[in-house]
Amino acid sequence: MSHRTRKFLSLLGLLAAASAFLAAQEPAYRGGGGSPPDSSNDVMRKAISGAKQAERALYLYERIERVESRKEAGDPLPQSVKVSRVVPAGTGVAKIPLGPDGKPPDADTYRNELNRLLNSLTWAAASGQPQREAYQKVQKKQKDRDDLIEATHGAFIFTYAAQESRDGRLLAKYRMVPNPKFKSANRATSIFAKVKGFVWVDETAHELARVEGEVTDDISLGGFLAKVYKGSRFMQDRYELAPGLWLPSFTQYDFDGRKFFSSFSVHEKTFYSAYKKIGPPAEAIPQIQSEIAQLDAAKSAENR
Repeated sequence: MSHRTRKFLSLLGLLAAASAFLAAQEPAYRGGGGSPPDSSNDVMRKAISGAKQAERALYLYERIERVESRKEAGDPLPQSVKVSRVVPAGTGVAKIPLGPDGKPPDADTYRNELNRLLNSLTWAAASGQPQREAYQKVQKKQKDRDDLIEATHGAFIFTYAAQESRDGRLLAKYRMVPNPKFKSANRATSIFAKVKGFVWVDETAHELARVEGEVTDDISLGGFLAKVYKGSRFMQDRYELAPGLWLPSFTQYDFDGRKFFSSFSVHEKTFYSAYKKIGPPAEAIPQIQSEIAQLDAAKSAENR
């Protein structure tokens, strides 16, 4: 998958986060099963905070990602499976390859990857002009994502549709359609006019639990160099995977399009698990050092 395509998919992932804010606004209630959930300034503030908190948490929480790629969306078995331990490293993210069972396939290779991660963390924990510039780029990226969430304030109209249950918790389901009065300020927000779908919000926590979206018209990327076709779909599930923090547990993209004169298809399912707070580099360093020491001790014991 090309970098540009991944960037587009990331943008749609942000739409899922943004939906948490929008769905908490006063709903256009038109029936559909049950009563609409409470809507207040407190709920709106919590939804905004929750969406942004989840985005920032990905810079502090490590997790296991299992990416299954298929040739066609309906294929029962994946064409390829990639499992990685994803660890934030201050100014970037390290992806350490794992086996299909989620375990390191080779102890020595895994240790080398941990050592590379330790070097990255040590660099990111230092103070200097290169580090300051790197963190400025991270902060700008975070601000851009926050601005995108805020920009969706007027991008969609949400209509309360129904009340549903998931794992014993009540979810409010909203229909999501583009707001014809919304004026896009940039290329990133212009895609909102070509997306519709549904969002589900946990009625107790006022957090996004699920989003499903569909591309309603072809979307051009990079001018006319690439295009995502109408009918492409995406969805994401979110759960409270850390106290008070709702993070993705599953994402699916089914996209078809073209780049230059070649067609492409993206049919990926990503499963997220084993979230663990590792913190900023200064906090992560001793944890990785301890992990490396344990591996060295185990290897020494084997060689005795």
